[in-house]
Amino acid sequence: MARKKKNQDKTETPVEEVQAAPAAGEPPAGQQAAAAADDRAPSDMERLQDELTAAKDEARKNWDLYLRSQADMENFRKRMQREKQEMARFANEGLLRELLPVMDNLQRAVDHAREEQAEATALLEGVEMTLSQFARTLEKFGVTPVEAIGKPFDPSCHEAMGQVVSEEVPPNTVAQELQKGYRLHDRLLRPALVMVSKAPETGASVEAEAATGAGEESETDDN
Repeated sequence: MARKKKNQDKTETPVEEVQAAPAAGEPPAGQQAAAAADDRAPSDMERLQDELTAAKDEARKNWDLYLRSQADMENFRKRMQREKQEMARFANEGLLRELLPVMDNLQRAVDHAREEQAEATALLEGVEMTLSQFARTLEKFGVTPVEAIGKPFDPSCHEAMGQVVSEEVPPNTVAQELQKGYRLHDRLLRPALVMVSKAPETGASVEAEAATGAGEESETDDN
């Protein structure tokens, strides 16, 4: 019995599962997966490249905005610094302008005393000292007189009050100063009031004017 069972075990073979064979013409499954991965690889690389390019463009734009904002801030800082300096330089402009009439009165007193020098020598010396001290004080704050006498007429700092015939200076030159002008640093506080020279009339001009006047008188008489 045992021998019969042993022979039966020898004749029976184990049944193994047989995998289905791939259809004719189709690559194995492993090759199909590799091919699919190869197909996806180029599209992923292109997407990553596009994202990288977009990120670089955005970074470049942000850097340009940063540089522009830095330049704007620097310009603003410089402008504020200039305005602060201008404010400090001209802070006393109103006060100094109000002091100028006092300077004018002292100058008039000196001029009048010079005309009566024999009777007012002591007064003249005292006023001149006060006037000089006042001028030095104004100069410390940046107030300087406008040059006028003998200078070409400049409407930016001279105000013409009239014309005067003069042979001593060229035409359109300041021949007389009626009131001093002053500057505060490079800003005009007030213009100088001046008389401007003009050339004397020549003989031909006088004769022409006389002839014109005579003609006008004769026409009047005829009428």
